Amino acid sequence: MRKNKKHEFEFYQNQDDKVKTKIQYVFELIKQVERVPEKFLKHLEGTEGLFEIRVEYQSNIYSPDIYRDLLL
Repeated sequence: MRKNKKHEFEFYQNQDDKVKTKIQYVFELIKQVERVPEKFLKHLEGTEGLFEIRVEYQSNIYSPDIYRDLLL
């Protein structure tokens, strides 16, 4: 399950540079680490295989996308 790619791009482009850097960091973390801390990648309760990307910056939490079976 993926959101519209245009929506993803627009969401990313509209963020502050520091938020963009943190989003990139989380994607790199997901690619490189076997167990990603829930602070960055949260399983959505009541679902099977849905994960939410989470980025925190200046007391705000950004959730750029939701992925199905991300870890497969």
